[in-house]
Amino acid sequence: MRGNDLQQSAIFSYLSPEERVPANHPLRSIRELTDRVLDGLSETFDAMYSKIGRRSIAPEKLLRALLLQILYTIRSERMLMEQLNYNLLFRWFVGLNMDDPVWDETVYTKNRDRLLRADVARKFFDLVLAEAQARKLMSHEHFTVDGTLLEACASLKSFQKVDGEPGPPPDDRGNRTVDFHGEKRSNETHCSTTDPDALLARKGKGKEAKLSYAGHVLMENRNGLAVDVMVTQATGTAERDAALLMAEAIPGDHLVTLGADKNYDTKDFVAEARKVGATPHVAQNDKGRRSAIDGRTTRHAGYQISQHKRKRIEEIFGWMKTVGGMRKLRHRGLELVGWMFTFGAAAYNLVRIRNLTTAVG
Repeated sequence: MRGNDLQQSAIFSYLSPEERVPANHPLRSIRELTDRVLDGLSETFDAMYSKIGRRSIAPEKLLRALLLQILYTIRSERMLMEQLNYNLLFRWFVGLNMDDPVWDETVYTKNRDRLLRADVARKFFDLVLAEAQARKLMSHEHFTVDGTLLEACASLKSFQKVDGEPGPPPDDRGNRTVDFHGEKRSNETHCSTTDPDALLARKGKGKEAKLSYAGHVLMENRNGLAVDVMVTQATGTAERDAALLMAEAIPGDHLVTLGADKNYDTKDFVAEARKVGATPHVAQNDKGRRSAIDGRTTRHAGYQISQHKRKRIEEIFGWMKTVGGMRKLRHRGLELVGWMFTFGAAAYNLVRIRNLTTAVG
């Protein structure tokens, strides 16, 4: 018998978002992990907010919404609010009931900036790592370090001379024409008017130079979890400088191994790494110059294991750029970009922990 195509909406619904989400949905285990981490941040949240006055958006809901934006590659806060308005799965994950109003995107952004000032991303990242340690998913002896360029949210048209005279009025205020062919442009003489912290950098010879930041990750080699992250300006030595800082911050006074690619095969880096208690398992540079490491390091089986494992760090960068939306940044300023990069790495770790524990289970 054919059913009726009734278009009338029901006045009442007796099913909650909790009942709509399947029991085996991947977000359920991520939500459980996230809630435990947010419980650990409760004292931090109490110190951030006043005891009196109008209630703001709960920081737990803000962070869950931001986590959704990263996990589902939602490119703007406006689109995130649109999704929260009608997506039952998103409402359930954030903790909104069916009748709860959705926030204005400007209000959401301003409330998120309060979390930036309290360095909540780093604390969230550390608590996610604690969850991984409790499950014995991390190595405490073998690590890999690498860096990548993050394209800044700034156009080359904004890269102008610091002490240059003002030019003629723009022909188009929205997208003016700029002819900089033949002009020597460098970070010493020019600066972006849109994002002053971004520097001109290129991935290699023959590659296009872009305004960029440098993102750095320290990975443990057992399961490929990010154990430390950092964002710096894209200088020529940023990767090696950040690697030494992260290696020095590894807890404990025991010797560790530090895998890296050929870019780290320099005498200064190898010497400084050994000073901080890290055996440099860097790939040997075979382009005509002598390597900074020799057979005393490369002859060991552990060196070959490190060279095999170090390539997994590219999975972190690949996920953060494609899924996490870090290929072309949406935020400006070193502090905010670093905050988002750290929170993106925490999101990657949550997904990785979920996948590892599900596979074990």
